Amino acid sequence: MNRMLSTSRIGFVALLLVACGGATPPPKNVSIRFQGAPKDATVIVDDTVLGSFEYVALRGVALPRGEHRITVQAPGYFPWDKLISAAGEQIRLDVQLVKIPE
Repeated sequence: MNRMLSTSRIGFVALLLVACGGATPPPKNVSIRFQGAPKDATVIVDDTVLGSFEYVALRGVALPRGEHRITVQAPGYFPWDKLISAAGEQIRLDVQLVKIPE
């Protein structure tokens, strides 16, 4: 009888953990989405070139939680540079590069 009681308690605890969501860990990556212009600009994250703005904006970027430096640059424009703290599930960045006056 004691053995049955122990097994049913273990099952109850496991069921309770699943029902309360205690068994699901938080996501490890944060999705970064971009919008803006110009499309031929270059996106750099933590000193790594990811590609053209158009390509990155279509695909998005998954980054681990924590701080990251994002730079967007294009010839004839001032660079856009931002330090972000990736903590949620998704971040949206609106990048508008400013032309360098002639």
